[in-house]
Amino acid sequence: MARKALTKREKTLRLLQTGKNVTWETLRSKLDLTSPRAMIDTLRSEGNCIYVNTFKGKTAYRMGEPSKGVIAAGLKALSGTDYSYSS
Repeated sequence: MARKALTKREKTLRLLQTGKNVTWETLRSKLDLTSPRAMIDTLRSEGNCIYVNTFKGKTAYRMGEPSKGVIAAGLKALSGTDYSYSS
């Protein structure tokens, strides 16, 4: 019985979940992505916290935990207040 092949989205997500920086070139060549940025945007829209880093003129992506400031900004955008509950 054959295993189900992983999609490019699943492969990208697994690679990012290692916690290491993944360069744009790696996503383009290793996973054969036409537009790595579009895949990153898709994963972000699904709720994954993916950061972009630039070093030595190259772009790299890394999955991480959102900071308190990012969470606070999201709550403020959704509820209109600085707090999750309104009294």
